[in-house]
Amino acid sequence: MITVKNITKRYGDHVAVNDVSFEVNEGEVVGFLGPNGAGKSTTMNIITGYLSATDGTVEVDGHDVLEEPNEVKRRIGYLPELPPLYGEMTVTEYLRFVARLKKAVDADGSAMERILELVGVTHVRERLIGNLSKGYRQRVGLAQALVSGPQALILDEPTIGLDPHQIIEIRNLVRDLGKGHTIVLSSHILPEVSAVCDRIIIINRGQLVASDTTENLAKRLSGGSQYLLRVGGADNAVQAAIKGVTGVSGVSSRGVVEADSVDVIVDFDDGADPRRAMFTALSKADLPILQMKPVDVTLEQIFLQLTTREGGGSN
Repeated sequence: MITVKNITKRYGDHVAVNDVSFEVNEGEVVGFLGPNGAGKSTTMNIITGYLSATDGTVEVDGHDVLEEPNEVKRRIGYLPELPPLYGEMTVTEYLRFVARLKKAVDADGSAMERILELVGVTHVRERLIGNLSKGYRQRVGLAQALVSGPQALILDEPTIGLDPHQIIEIRNLVRDLGKGHTIVLSSHILPEVSAVCDRIIIINRGQLVASDTTENLAKRLSGGSQYLLRVGGADNAVQAAIKGVTGVSGVSSRGVVEADSVDVIVDFDDGADPRRAMFTALSKADLPILQMKPVDVTLEQIFLQLTTREGGGSN
């Protein structure tokens, strides 16, 4: 649906985006992440046609952003970080105005009614936008992105500045929109990205550093697997029994949480699964396993690891 090929954006000597390439497939919801100043908003503006790339190309549904800008803009709805709202207009007036600008079909008919209902602003449609809460203004911003009936949505920080209840409401709305649209979502709220996105793309210092599912990135970055075990027995005895198991690369204590037991983190070699052998070894040593569960690498850990390596990190 969206194909970004080798785009570069320079401002004089400053390179904001450097030879970035990726694809977003039809129906995907993709999280677009990076530190402040990494080039996220620049890339999103290039995709939507608000900025031109110094080098490279962008295609949306087979249409080049520079050569066929009108075709691209018909297929993309864009919610920038600061929605382009007019506080002196009512919700209905504003959306009709946007619909005329975008030459949308059925601007005053059933299509508009569906959008109002979809984003949950039907009951405030005659209120001035300037009198709405931040959460409702974000909903109106989403509505303006939808009025042209786009196939893809580019959402830049859609929940910024919202309270926890509003964040959940907008997150659920984005999840619902993902059932019928291709979505690129930029956000600093990483649990939000984990909750709604099929895949993540991470950019750092203008360069692409990752494009994969959270699960695959976690496996790749951990170099193997980790399990948390709670074992009945003394720390030194538990560690000695586990360290002798083939496929175990390391054991570290997490201390005592439950009486007469110890919690340990066990690292496995890449591709190894010594759980059965570990169970046997602990059983023979009369050290019962009280709990065993995998330790998941969080999106926050993935993000920090990929953006704070040597040559990474940006503010």
